[in-house]
Amino acid sequence: MFLRVPAARRTTTLPSTALKKASHPLRQLSAKSPHRITFSRSPPRVYNSLDITAPGVAKRSGTGFFTVAVVFGIAVGGALLYPLTRHAPQPDIERQVTAQSFEYAHLTDSYLVMAPNVPPGRPGTLTPEQEAKLRDFWAATMRVFGVYESPADTVNESETNLAATAGAEPPATVTKDKEKKKSKLNVFRRNKGDKSDKDSETASGTSSGTATPADSISHMSLEENDKHGQTKDFRAAIANISPEDLRAAFWGMVKHDHPDGLLLRFLRARKWDIDRALVMMVSTMHWRMIDMHVDDAIMQKGELAALEDSKSDDPKTKKEGEDFLAQIRMGKSFLHGLDKEGRPCCVVRARLHRQGEQSEASVERYTVYTIETARMLLRPPVDTATIIFDMTNFSMANMDYAPVKFMIKCFEANYPESLGAVLVYKAPWVFNAVWSLIRGWLDPVVAGKVHFVKNPDELENFIPRTQMPAELGGDEKWEYTYEEPPAGENDVMKDEATRDSIQTDRTDIIKKYESAVLDWIHAADVSEERRKERDTLAEELRQNYWKLDPYIRARSFYDRIGVIGQGGKLDFYPAQKKENGAPPVEAQKVVQTSQDDLD
Repeated sequence: MFLRVPAARRTTTLPSTALKKASHPLRQLSAKSPHRITFSRSPPRVYNSLDITAPGVAKRSGTGFFTVAVVFGIAVGGALLYPLTRHAPQPDIERQVTAQSFEYAHLTDSYLVMAPNVPPGRPGTLTPEQEAKLRDFWAATMRVFGVYESPADTVNESETNLAATAGAEPPATVTKDKEKKKSKLNVFRRNKGDKSDKDSETASGTSSGTATPADSISHMSLEENDKHGQTKDFRAAIANISPEDLRAAFWGMVKHDHPDGLLLRFLRARKWDIDRALVMMVSTMHWRMIDMHVDDAIMQKGELAALEDSKSDDPKTKKEGEDFLAQIRMGKSFLHGLDKEGRPCCVVRARLHRQGEQSEASVERYTVYTIETARMLLRPPVDTATIIFDMTNFSMANMDYAPVKFMIKCFEANYPESLGAVLVYKAPWVFNAVWSLIRGWLDPVVAGKVHFVKNPDELENFIPRTQMPAELGGDEKWEYTYEEPPAGENDVMKDEATRDSIQTDRTDIIKKYESAVLDWIHAADVSEERRKERDTLAEELRQNYWKLDPYIRARSFYDRIGVIGQGGKLDFYPAQKKENGAPPVEAQKVVQTSQDDLD
């Protein structure tokens, strides 16, 4: 399916801001690609993981979406899924909805070109109030990262708090103009007048002289009804993970996404409450780094490592490798095609999951692996996905509540604002009781995205019949057939010199981005020029990620069949193009963007 976008769009190339000295220098990173698919649907970018390390700090990986779908999926059959944000359809967009006519046009994916129909609450569509919230959220985030840059002459009270929290010596001079803005950056405060003078002294560092992020947590209005224990994880992260590692985890999670866009997902998920959004974001980094090891294990090792593990002499290692591969080989869930809104689709075959057939650890690993792989398929303006739970031949033997609970927690807590729609296809009557239970576990907003469809005619309301696989009653003659990873497909990852060189470039870009953010925080304004400056640097990060990607992410099934191409180019129907004699992606005309088209 092809979603056409207006040809004329204007963008201006902007110079990056001079790099200013940050308190804690970085050291490694990842890259982003020059080509993106622009669908005439809505939204933000996706985020993937990179890896930064401050000098002298042990290198750690952080990472990070497809919400309750997965939950639902495992409940429904134990399948997994991927994160994607909600996004209402916009009928005024021109669409060609046949697989044959879909153009994977190398329409620019640049953050310097504003995609049409971008939903509200994303980079480029923020109201002044939302822009101010984002700035304040960045201030809180920089404080947690221990990043503080002292202006030469003046600093407001909030900046003094920021420096003290990071363990830096606060400047003494405060100007009247900046004093007026102090409340905007004092994000660790519970409420105005909600602290004693003694508390205020401790928070600002005037009493002890050196407060830490953990000292400031007591002043935050944290979750009272914490469904997934995020406040506990947040406190644990602040207390036990160094600011440098939290910083590395965040930038690792960004991957090819716009950094502002990643923060905005957490803000939207918490209704623009900065304290709650910060808790959610930091606890997510804790989950990615400590609990799941998303980037340094799951994505770095991938399918080939699982194949090698399945041949191990160690029984436990062999079992985990076999269980992980079994789920991929059978196609318990798979990514294929687009819906009418241009959203990537994930099909979960509930009937293929049976309790106890695979270990709990392998199911969780497979779930996270699928989600992270799906993140590779998101491109602006599309930032959500459609999940199809195929309930054909589902029975209670397919129900497994432990994975369901894992999915619910993992997706509601760690992949916010990522689900577009959940389509429950051909659910039998026995599923009614299961759904009643699962619905009670879901956030009402997520539950509201679930649609029950009984047959291909109803499914066609969401997915064109020509792009609907035959197994779902559609006309597309495509079947999931797993392609085994060949030996040596990840050998490029052994080239550490090239990887480190690209990561060094990324580190420099990140430092510039943080410098631009700190300038913005200190200036406390929401000028268009400051936003464009960050967009310019976000584009550099995106292109840098796709250069680094082959060195830090093992190749997946979707890389092997051509869905994910070199430099991040996407082709959602590669096999179909061959059958129809269409030229490969590389041979298609690249859409050029002139200066007049830039916005």
